[in-house]
Amino acid sequence: MSFAPSPSCPGGARSIQEQRERWEKKRSCAGRELVQTEQHYCEQLELVITYFVEILKAKGTLRQDIRESIFSSIKSIHLVNQTLLGHLEQGNFGLGFEQFYPHLDHYNTYVDNIQTANKVLQIQIKKNKGFRRFKKLQESRPEFQQRKLEDLLPLPLQRVQQYKHFLRDLTENTSPDNPEFEQLSKALRAVSEVAQRVQDNARSHENHLQLRRVQKLLKGRKARLLAPGRWYIREGWLRTVPPKGKETKPKMFFLFSDILLLTKPCSSMHPTNADKFNCQRCFPLKECTVDKVFGHTKSQGGLISLTFAKAKLLLMSSDQEDINDWYRSLSLAVGQLKSKGTVVHRRDDLCRRPLRSYEESQQQTAPRTPLAQPPGHDNSTSTQAQGRKRNMEPREGSSSSSSSPMTFRSSQPLTTSENSSSPPKRIKLSDAPKAGSQESSGSSCVIL
Repeated sequence: MSFAPSPSCPGGARSIQEQRERWEKKRSCAGRELVQTEQHYCEQLELVITYFVEILKAKGTLRQDIRESIFSSIKSIHLVNQTLLGHLEQGNFGLGFEQFYPHLDHYNTYVDNIQTANKVLQIQIKKNKGFRRFKKLQESRPEFQQRKLEDLLPLPLQRVQQYKHFLRDLTENTSPDNPEFEQLSKALRAVSEVAQRVQDNARSHENHLQLRRVQKLLKGRKARLLAPGRWYIREGWLRTVPPKGKETKPKMFFLFSDILLLTKPCSSMHPTNADKFNCQRCFPLKECTVDKVFGHTKSQGGLISLTFAKAKLLLMSSDQEDINDWYRSLSLAVGQLKSKGTVVHRRDDLCRRPLRSYEESQQQTAPRTPLAQPPGHDNSTSTQAQGRKRNMEPREGSSSSSSSPMTFRSSQPLTTSENSSSPPKRIKLSDAPKAGSQESSGSSCVIL
């Protein structure tokens, strides 16, 4: 009697079981590495708190505001991570991170302060002799293993990036019907936001350093580069093609998110500015048009044209790849700048809505019965109002003696557009028929 499994159902069940075993194996491997790295991370945080934060507070070597500027929320982070480590060592990954991610605001505070911490630390090392001696003594302890304080301060930022990868591995290898799946997924989303914040702050700091570097390269104070929202893109040498067939001249260009700087090198004989550049023109990219004149093929070099409101540039390079990179960078910068400056106006904001004539209002509304004049109504007043209305909106074929009543819908008030600068016209309702009148279909009005 054969006990060979059926090729359909048992085989499929075995493949599912094998897949679950592979998931569990990857999950166990990721969990084991997470626990080990978390233990090491908490030990390093404890070194900073024990040998720097607490001792500096006891000795009074640094003022409280300086200590807070350097170490920020590192003590709160250490307390939160100690609790997380206890859950991880017991294998409660979902519960541990569920209780951990609501406290990520301590990491956000630390991330936003890290550049200030590095700056204040360098100032204290340079100017505070007592702190410099204390720092060197503490770093010589065997527990630090020749690591400096500057290497330990960025640890929380690096750990956030590691949490993102660990949580992704744990979530991908956890069955969706497992209660921990939802806990790990929420923690992954929260940690990813902090990780993105770390990257954004790092890019912003790097951009600030680039702006300051280029500012130091420029002679004088003609160009101010440190402006909010300005991003450094690239720099390089290009040849400008002057009009009337003159010889091309090499120029140094600096491209930013909103401007293009054209500079030339200072004299090499200058005692202080030999390695600097003199800014000749600053071109705004908001109204720039970028065109590639030639360089579409694999020939050597290329030429691009930049058209501004009051100037035009022809830039040439003998390097095909370089001119293509410049063309892409310029096109992308101009496109992004124009897309940000696009403003969509409503029709009512662009033009004033005209007053509709009587025939137009009648064509857009259902037919109505003529307005019955109430007893004692003064026809001369109505005729004068109609005459004034006809003088405001003349039309062909209209008769000055027409006695057609002026009828307006109540849902269309006679007011100008909200954005119009002229004050709205005052409207005075005449003695309208009572609500019980069967022949009344609108309200008679007099324009004062």
